[in-house]
Amino acid sequence: MSKVTDAVREQYGKAAMRVMQGVSKAGCCGPAASCGSTDPITRDLYDAAETIGLPAEAILASLGCGNPTALAELRAGESVLDLGSGGGIDVLLSARRVGPTGKAYGLDMTDEMLALARENQRKAGGENVEFLRGQIESIPLPDESVDVIISNCVINLSGDKDRVLAEAYRVLRPGGRFAVSDVVTRGVLPEAVQASLALWTGCVAGALDEREYVEKLTAAGFLEASVEPTRVYTAEDARGYLGDAGAEFDRIAAELDGRVMGAFIRARKPE
Repeated sequence: MSKVTDAVREQYGKAAMRVMQGVSKAGCCGPAASCGSTDPITRDLYDAAETIGLPAEAILASLGCGNPTALAELRAGESVLDLGSGGGIDVLLSARRVGPTGKAYGLDMTDEMLALARENQRKAGGENVEFLRGQIESIPLPDESVDVIISNCVINLSGDKDRVLAEAYRVLRPGGRFAVSDVVTRGVLPEAVQASLALWTGCVAGALDEREYVEKLTAAGFLEASVEPTRVYTAEDARGYLGDAGAEFDRIAAELDGRVMGAFIRARKPE
């Protein structure tokens, strides 16, 4: 297991424990940000009407950078897989959209997050929901078994993104849709950011350039790959997620101004 995987597992395991212990919001995408409504990456992602009836712990454990369930155009009867499902908010929202004839899977490698997600499922009464333990580089589902793959600020955390995209392609049915929210960059990030494990777990250092994301999806076999920015982070936002990660705040924040974005990434598997 890589150092990046170990760091991500530890960071998100701690985040799940904080929610289960009632310590407030699980934490931010940025490891030293002040969390809650001030976090530049995770704030204001869900409309209040969407989350009515969901357990508070599912909302507090949300560590994403977008709302893929709203953008994926899920349909009744479809099966959907959330890569890196965390506390389960996107799985539970997806289960509502696909209805009782559909199925929503969540995949996560962190035991604490899985325990939290399953408790949230119990509280929400999600009968068409199943949480799976595993890594997104090796999805524990058969070939061509789901209609839609979603993910929320997780693929950037992987040290082997080509493998993730190949696995996503494998488990999608012909004509299936890839519809994820993720952090992407516009240009190469400073070396100090790329080298920081703390910023890997904070959704920044491991982010792909937007053009490289499209190239990797195309190489995996997908069609119509596109990246649509949904939130562009400023230098001031950068200071929020750099925190005490060891970077020289002002200099690096200025270099990151407008170069880190939350985005919706779409692609389609050929029929």
